[in-house]
Amino acid sequence: MAPTAPRSPWPRVGAIVLLLTALLSVIMVAFAWPAARSSVHDIPIAVAGPPAATAQVTQQLAAKRPGTFDVTVVDGTAAAERLILDREVYGAIDLSTGRPQLIVASAASPVVAQALQQVAQALGGTDAGVPVRDLVPLPADDPRGAGLAAGALPLVLGGIAAAGLLTSLVVGLARRLAGAVAFSVTGGLALTAILQFWLGSLEGSYWLNAGAVALGIAATALTILGLESLLGAAGLGLGAATMMLLGNPLSGLASAPQMLPSGWGTLGQYLPPGAAGSLLRSTAFFDGHAAAPHAWVLLGWVALGLVLAGLAGVRATRRPAAAEPAAAPSAEPVTV
Repeated sequence: MAPTAPRSPWPRVGAIVLLLTALLSVIMVAFAWPAARSSVHDIPIAVAGPPAATAQVTQQLAAKRPGTFDVTVVDGTAAAERLILDREVYGAIDLSTGRPQLIVASAASPVVAQALQQVAQALGGTDAGVPVRDLVPLPADDPRGAGLAAGALPLVLGGIAAAGLLTSLVVGLARRLAGAVAFSVTGGLALTAILQFWLGSLEGSYWLNAGAVALGIAATALTILGLESLLGAAGLGLGAATMMLLGNPLSGLASAPQMLPSGWGTLGQYLPPGAAGSLLRSTAFFDGHAAAPHAWVLLGWVALGLVLAGLAGVRATRRPAAAEPAAAPSAEPVTV
């Protein structure tokens, strides 16, 4: 009869329970805190029209909703529309014709567009409210932008899964990196095809959209692979936790970076999920305007992953040389 394995001591069981409780609490905070504390603050908008009218509306916004909007004053409708199309503002209150109208871009953020409509109705002062014009609407097949908002999680999980599987099943750092790059391309093509052709959540060039998704996957996968190659399992866990517990909830894809707790939305745009989501909005709905900063962020993460992998490769080549035994002394007599 085979001997039974010794039972784990009760203190160890208790420690594991406490560790799991702490982990669950961290996950809850990471996902629930940004949503529960989200609010409209520092939303960039434009106010267009004559100086006297724009000054009055700007003062009303500052008095009734302090800290809510970051207002840019322009002289006409065309200038306000240009700012919206360039993704410098989310919408505009247009006073050029004498009667206020609201111009929004729901493709930039349907949540912000709805919030701007509520503000404009209050400024109108009548039951009819203020007329609203959607300059860049979301696709008719996905008018709430649900597909794009939900796409952040598969993008993150794809990068994490790629790093984990390549680490477990592929031997050789160069092969792992090549596999991550190849998967980024195929995964970008597949995810974009689902969002654009099946769900109808994206517009614009399929190839540019696929490139944005592929770059997001590559930034996640290569960073985690680089951390794992340098730090081992701890690096894999660190990278996955950063992307999942920080990058995903702080991406702002479900609302907007400015609606997350102050400072955290900005941080989210410097992590791969947030940068990839903003890049995809630019390529899909705004002809690539304001795409460059987000593309550079993702390229920076790709470069970081490659640098970390390079350092791990250098360390691996030095270890065998250091481990070689010293040469045995010659048995021949030494001639002086």
